[in-house]
Amino acid sequence: MKIAIIGAGFTGLSAAYELVKNGHEVVVFEKDTTPGGLAVGFKQEEWNWSLESHYHHWFTNDINVLNLAKEINFDVLIKRPKTSVYVDQALYQLDSPVKVLTFPRLPFFDRIRMAIVLGALRYDPFWKSLEGIKTEEFLSKTMGRKAYEKIWEPQLKNKFGEYAEDIALSWFWARIKKRTSSLVYPKGGFLQFAQTLVKECEKRGGKFLFSTEVVELKNNKNGVEVKYKIENLKFKIENYDAVIVTLSSFFFTKIVPDLPENYKNKLLSLKGLGAINLVLRLKKQFLKDGTYWLSICDKKSPIMAIIEHTNYMDKKYYNNEHIVYLGNYLPSTHPYMKMDGKELLKIYDPFLKKINPDYQLSIINLHLFTTPFAQPIIPINYSKIMPPFETSLKSVYLANIHQVYPWDRGTNYAVELGKKVALIISNA
Repeated sequence: MKIAIIGAGFTGLSAAYELVKNGHEVVVFEKDTTPGGLAVGFKQEEWNWSLESHYHHWFTNDINVLNLAKEINFDVLIKRPKTSVYVDQALYQLDSPVKVLTFPRLPFFDRIRMAIVLGALRYDPFWKSLEGIKTEEFLSKTMGRKAYEKIWEPQLKNKFGEYAEDIALSWFWARIKKRTSSLVYPKGGFLQFAQTLVKECEKRGGKFLFSTEVVELKNNKNGVEVKYKIENLKFKIENYDAVIVTLSSFFFTKIVPDLPENYKNKLLSLKGLGAINLVLRLKKQFLKDGTYWLSICDKKSPIMAIIEHTNYMDKKYYNNEHIVYLGNYLPSTHPYMKMDGKELLKIYDPFLKKINPDYQLSIINLHLFTTPFAQPIIPINYSKIMPPFETSLKSVYLANIHQVYPWDRGTNYAVELGKKVALIISNA
């Protein structure tokens, strides 16, 4: 079969790899200049490794992406970084049962309750019974108001904003279920991993068209008509036996004019948040206790999380610079999404100085990255509204971030998604 894939993120790359292995003729269209999607990377001339525009890592149980890395002989690094929370204007390590039980900001009984609830969720193999329960209601009742208000409510508010009270417990279960103390990172960065996967596809006959935007999909008597931009604002049209679209549901509706209104409305009813990451390049360490991931448990904080990448991967790969992500998930209409890096840092600065008063003195440079769709909103009973791979257009398949449920977004599930949709097409 002749198959087009729209988008060279890890869903598109994984689908392409599976399809070319099975002898299909595959063309991947990517609007960006490089592969990777939400894990796209950039590299400074003086760095040995690339860096992701939006922070990424794998867990040691992310079998789909780790098996893929093994299959293409791509080396990975496994390390156990430190994970902490910012509570009551101080940092506390909170990444193991012992740390939960010794957490000093809660009474001992509340620590016991929290540990029991987290353990029960982690070892519960069944998510389906949890999706009709709201996370906020469950945690406040089972852990108690003190633990919920001190630890979990600020994180939910900072992550989901106005949707914080609507998130299904199945989403929270997935976050607890999959977390591992050790983390995995592709050697050289996610960009190099994506580029290696492109080369493996090309070896088997796959074709990639970067800096190429698909503007329209239609069914015709020859299958699926793909219209895309070429140089000098001209367009080209080609026919394919099948098309996989890995764009967000919103952008999918923009390139398919013939969608039935009821199907289109169902897709557009799926909510999500964008991501904004301000990356600081520093001469000195920001989180001096060695924390890699700092969750901010402060509802007044302008920042959701602080991730010091070089407290995880050695700074030697980045010319001995200290790399810090200041991350947020926000609606695409939020004022922060329209600011430049310097404007955003002015807003963040008073809060950052509470943690490291002198960080400004060591700034080398900063980089700002935004994307309109990065975190799906998972309301109760989401499985009833999750879109199928098959769309209302014959031989056009949709595979995106809204379909990794019950798991949360991440490259492991993007790879799994790509494999699933490739299997459906191969068996069609």
